[in-house]
Amino acid sequence: MATFAIGDVARRTGVKVSTIRYYESIGLLPRPERTASNRRTYGEQLLQRLSFIRHSRELGFEIPAIRELLGLADSPTASCADADSIARQRLHEIESKLERLQALRAEIQGMVDTCSRGRVATCLVIAALAENSADQEREMASADERAGCRTDRPLGGRPNGTVRRKAVRR
Repeated sequence: MATFAIGDVARRTGVKVSTIRYYESIGLLPRPERTASNRRTYGEQLLQRLSFIRHSRELGFEIPAIRELLGLADSPTASCADADSIARQRLHEIESKLERLQALRAEIQGMVDTCSRGRVATCLVIAALAENSADQEREMASADERAGCRTDRPLGGRPNGTVRRKAVRR
């Protein structure tokens, strides 16, 4: 059976050495065997597991989901319903993100389409951004008032606007 040093594993899988060590520390990868000189050695099976993790991360799966998927992969006779459920959840997250990105694209496209390319004083892109900022501030103030929060104090909560600082000892 072929064994590989951690640097070889990193080159073969495209995963940084520090990331491999991190995956070991959180239990996604088993602790590798060590040589007499205490160097890590990795087998082909660990390379495959690391490639599985890397591909899962590329697809945007979070560590807890990857941990669960690895557990399922280690039980080949188990039902794949759980794996399907995890993948469907990730697909839903991607679709939601795409919807948000498409809305952002439409908003920015509208700004760009209405731009006269004149001076900043008459720039509709700047005006649209400023208008949206003012709308958001009003919405937040309104929500604070409904929640009973005091809005008459500046950020930091002190009436005179000063900020309390920690003393630094030298």
